[in-house]
Amino acid sequence: MFILLWAGLVLWGTLRACSSGYGLAWCCGELSGHVHLVMGWLGVAETERFRKLSKSLYVCVLKFEFKKKVDCKPVCTKSYNTNKPEDKAHLDFLKKGMLLNYQHHWIVDNMPVTWCYDVEDGQKFCNPGFPIGCYVTEAGRPKDACVVNVSPFISFKTFLLDNTFYVFNHVDITIHYHVVENEAAGARLVAAKMEPKSYKHTKVEAPDCAGGPMYLNNKFSGELKIGYTYSVQFVEDTHIRWASRWDYILESMPHTNIQWFSIMNSLVIVLFLSGMVAMIMLRTLHKDIARYNQMDSVEDAQEEFGWKLVHGDVFRPPRKGMLLSVFLGSGTQIFIMMFVTLFFACLGFLSPANRGALMTCAVVLWVLLGTPAGYVAARFYKSFGGEKWKTNVLLTCFLCPGVVFADFFVMNLILWGEGSSAAMPFGTLVAILALWFCISVPLTFIGAYFGFKKTGIEHPVRTNQIPRQIPEQSFYTRSLPGIVMGGILPFGCIFIQLFFILNSIWSHQMYYMFGFLFLVFIILVITCSEATILLCYFHLCAEDYHWQWRSFLTSGFTAVYFLVYAIHYFFSKLQITGLASTILYFGYTMIMALIFFLFTGTIGFFACFWFVTKIYSVVKVD
Repeated sequence: MFILLWAGLVLWGTLRACSSGYGLAWCCGELSGHVHLVMGWLGVAETERFRKLSKSLYVCVLKFEFKKKVDCKPVCTKSYNTNKPEDKAHLDFLKKGMLLNYQHHWIVDNMPVTWCYDVEDGQKFCNPGFPIGCYVTEAGRPKDACVVNVSPFISFKTFLLDNTFYVFNHVDITIHYHVVENEAAGARLVAAKMEPKSYKHTKVEAPDCAGGPMYLNNKFSGELKIGYTYSVQFVEDTHIRWASRWDYILESMPHTNIQWFSIMNSLVIVLFLSGMVAMIMLRTLHKDIARYNQMDSVEDAQEEFGWKLVHGDVFRPPRKGMLLSVFLGSGTQIFIMMFVTLFFACLGFLSPANRGALMTCAVVLWVLLGTPAGYVAARFYKSFGGEKWKTNVLLTCFLCPGVVFADFFVMNLILWGEGSSAAMPFGTLVAILALWFCISVPLTFIGAYFGFKKTGIEHPVRTNQIPRQIPEQSFYTRSLPGIVMGGILPFGCIFIQLFFILNSIWSHQMYYMFGFLFLVFIILVITCSEATILLCYFHLCAEDYHWQWRSFLTSGFTAVYFLVYAIHYFFSKLQITGLASTILYFGYTMIMALIFFLFTGTIGFFACFWFVTKIYSVVKVD
């Protein structure tokens, strides 16, 4: 029985459009009639990266025989000559990769080959990747892996030369398995660990995994040969069950305490807002409603004040009602999609072992949820007094999805231009368009049909024919300050979780804490609702009845803070170079910001709509 190890290179802490022109250590070998690069690129996008493993020329496939120990087996030898411009460019790129901490990500039996080393407090961290090398600065300060004390071969004392790069050109691979009786396979792989090492090799042509580390001075000139080798051993492990073989990776992630801090921070915000809303509901509103309902005489009614004063205008159709209804339809579609996806993820259906399952589930759900989008958009557009139902349905089908697809298509064109393996093939784009036009659009039309067929939403009070003049507003009751303030608290609930999500997208770190994410999702929904209700009540008391767009934009402004945080993350956490990579980052970020805007804005509108309908349905209006 043979075992295949898929090896590839991705970027850790940086983003780059991966192209075929530059790889790291371009050693080619034969395996089953196919040519593979031993060290090469893997794409940035998670799903596309692993989907194309078997076809890409930028990955390596190593073949092991089960239970057969291998010692210092040569893979390839790479030669450089700095007098040749092409070799010098390749060597400079290799050094740049070590400087930016580029990482190899290897896979065995759909599991990452992990590099486990000790961290503070005696804990062990298992990284699903290992660096191609490390660097010691001119001041003698080791960077990244040069300071990790994991073995006699990789330790702080080993790397002593200043302004020098150290290449990890050897790996010791340990594959853990347990024997399974009464099965044809005979054994199952439960863990795959490795340890990177640096050897200069006494003879590069016949490597012996001896000698000091393989180093390269930053000012080196002349000829250089680097031999790449590996060793494999198999260890039987009866304690790890196959179903829980990912546990040792996930348990080593040092983020749990921070996650609990994030949850507690969010809960404090929710409790604060809940207390404010409860105070308004139980005290202020209760007193207002009781006082308003006790007004029997005409003279008392003429002395109306506060939020009851605008009862004849509070349900007046908003300006640009067509656009608002379309946003509400798309936001409802996104909200249900996110809720169901995170719920399935919490149940374990979308674990890291099922690569690409999260994105696949989200896309399929979005396609199938066209009916709620069409229904909500049509229902509210009809209640706003709109009559252009064809335009409403077409905009619901194509406006927001079209903007996302156009942005994504431009990003894909850039990847195609860069020759990146992360570029989505033309056939996949056609398949997405087919799902959109052949499934989502008809379902949206069906939902819109039922939405327009139903009678309009009945409001608890009548709307006056002549609009009431809104009095001069103070600074804090104007629309813009309220909208800006409204997004602060919801963003405060999610910004810690947002850091880990951005790390998983752009820094290729593993995200697995869907239970925390689902809890934060619920907290975000509550916070958006309560913050919007509070500000809506304050504006109604100030006799400003234009609440529809304001409620949508108040909670939707959280997306603006998300965008600002993403810009901060770009400059403070990532080391992105090149115009194409920068455009890619901000292009994909704009897609996420638009989706987040529609999602949070819809929550705010529905919360405010429920609140306004509720308070005006319990007062007596002549």
